[in-house]
Amino acid sequence: MSPRRPPRASATAVYEAEVAAYIAAGGNEQTQRVITAVHGLTRRLSQFYNAQLVDLDVSAGEWGVISRLATTPRDAISTPSSLAAALAIAPSSMTHRLDKMSERGLILRTPDTANRTRMIVTLTSAGWEMFRKAIQASDVVESDVLAQLNERERETLADLLERAIAGLDDALDS
Repeated sequence: MSPRRPPRASATAVYEAEVAAYIAAGGNEQTQRVITAVHGLTRRLSQFYNAQLVDLDVSAGEWGVISRLATTPRDAISTPSSLAAALAIAPSSMTHRLDKMSERGLILRTPDTANRTRMIVTLTSAGWEMFRKAIQASDVVESDVLAQLNERERETLADLLERAIAGLDDALDS
């Protein structure tokens, strides 16, 4: 007879317990409800994303590079140093990561014609295809997460979160 595992608490029960603890410790209820909800959603989605990366045979570090390159404005230049800074890793670690990704055909490194001392890193078509597949698969799950909200509620939520992000920059810069 196998040992019985205790029942897993629902996401709602975990959220409510976390909020209650933060309020009991002196946190503002409204603030804790929002931040705990965003953190909980991020935590659960991260579990899905990590499993998805395994299915795509890409590491979290490689995904960081792929997504950074795919979302960088077209007029911006990505270098190994700028990628290392953006992903908060040592330049030597980035060089090793880019070597592996180049071998797999996901990125291309070319000399910068304006500055011969640096390399420019871009996604290859295979790298872009990896990004596209991941986003399409994620979109299904993300849409399911938001299924309880109608279109107007989704728009309002997006607007509010965008304002919070803008406020985050201001708060961290002061």
